[in-house]
Amino acid sequence: MSMKLLFTDHEVFGRQWTTFSPKPLDLFVLIFGMKIPYWLKMIYKTNQSSTQKYLEFYREVVLSTARLVAEWQAVGFCHGVLNTDNMSILGLTIDYGPYGFMDRFDQDYICNGSDDGGRYAFNKQPSMCKWNLKKFAEALSGYTELDQVLPLEMSLTVLEEYEEEYQKCFLQKMRKKFGLVRKQLETDIDLVDSFLQAMQDTGGDYTNCFRCLNQLDLPGADTYHTSMERVTNMLMAQSCTLEELKNTCKPRMDPRELMMIVMLMQTNPDLLANLGKGQHMVVKEMEKVEKLKQLQGLTEQDKKNKDLKIWSAWLEKYSDRLRLECKDMQDIEELSKTRVTAMNSNNPKYILRNYIAHNAITCAEKGDFSEVRRVLKLLEHPYDDGTQVDDVTMQLEQHNIESSSSAEQ
Repeated sequence: MSMKLLFTDHEVFGRQWTTFSPKPLDLFVLIFGMKIPYWLKMIYKTNQSSTQKYLEFYREVVLSTARLVAEWQAVGFCHGVLNTDNMSILGLTIDYGPYGFMDRFDQDYICNGSDDGGRYAFNKQPSMCKWNLKKFAEALSGYTELDQVLPLEMSLTVLEEYEEEYQKCFLQKMRKKFGLVRKQLETDIDLVDSFLQAMQDTGGDYTNCFRCLNQLDLPGADTYHTSMERVTNMLMAQSCTLEELKNTCKPRMDPRELMMIVMLMQTNPDLLANLGKGQHMVVKEMEKVEKLKQLQGLTEQDKKNKDLKIWSAWLEKYSDRLRLECKDMQDIEELSKTRVTAMNSNNPKYILRNYIAHNAITCAEKGDFSEVRRVLKLLEHPYDDGTQVDDVTMQLEQHNIESSSSAEQ
C-alpha cells in the first residue's frame, strides 16, 4: 500500500508530497527529524524494540483510518477513488476528484462515473479502507529487514481491531445525530439501520432527514404530539417523488446492450471481465430494471401513502428509544436542550451538493466569484442553524461594495 506523507516546510525536502515505499532501512530514521504528528513521536520514544515501534505505528494507522471512514459514513460522504496510493498514514486521504455528498440516500451510491463495478460505492468504503490497510501490511513485510521486525501475521492481528474501532466510532456518531446523549444501548444499531432503510425505501434526502429530527420534542412534553405530526410532514417532504424514484431506477446501460451483457455473463464470464464489465455492475443494472417494472403501476398517491406508513412506523420506534432516554430523568427540559445541541452539532445543515458546486463554477467561469464566496461562507459553518442564505448574500454584497470602494480609492 503506497501511503502519502505530507512534508511541510522541511529544510531539505521543502513542501512536497512523496510516496512512502518500504526500504530495508528504519522507517523512523527516514521520517523523523521532519514535522510529524505527535503520536508518531510518542511511539518512537515510548517503545524500545523495533518490532513494537512498527506494530504501534501500524495500529495507529489502522485506528485513525477506521475513525475517518466512520465520519464519512455518518455524513454521507463518498470519496470515489479509494486507491491505495490515495490514503495516508496520517489517517486522511487525498485525490478528491469525483468525491461527493449524497442527496437522496442510496447505500450503493457511486460518485465516480467511471466506477462501473461499484468498487468504491458508499457502502463499500469501510471494507475498501480495510483492504487497503491489509495491502499496507503486506508492503511493510515485503522487505527482508522489515519482515524480521514486523511479520505479516502480527500486522494482520492488529488489522482485526479495525472493525471494532469503526463500529464504535460510527455508532457513537450516530447516537449524537439521533440525540441519544444519556444511554448507550446495544439495540441502537437497529434504530440506525432502520432509519437508513426508511430513507432507502422513500428516497429520503440523507442530510435533511437527519436535520429534521431535531424538531421532534421528547415524549412527555406538552408539544410532543404536535411535533410528531410536524416532523412526519417534514420527512415526507424530504422523500423523493415517484418520478424522481423512477429516474434513479433507470439503467445506465442501453437495454439491448444490457441483455447482450447478461447473455455474455452466462456463457463467457471471462470475456465479460476483459471488456471491463464487472458482474456487480450487471447485477445492479438488472435490479434497477426489476425495480422500474414494479413502479410502473404505482401512482404518486400510492407512493405517498407508502412513505407515510414507513416514516410513521420508524418515528414510533424512535419515540420508544427516546422514552428510554428520558427514563428517571427529572429535568426533561434540560435534557431536551442537550439533545438538540448534540444533534445540531453533528447533523450538518449545509453540504457541498453537486448542483451548488456546479452553479458556483459556472458563475466563476464567467468571471463572477460572488457565488463561490457565498458557498464558501456557508460551508465555513455547516452546522450553524443561525446562518441563513439571505444573511450570507447580504454580507457578501457589503463585502463587494467595500472592495469596490477600496479599489476606486
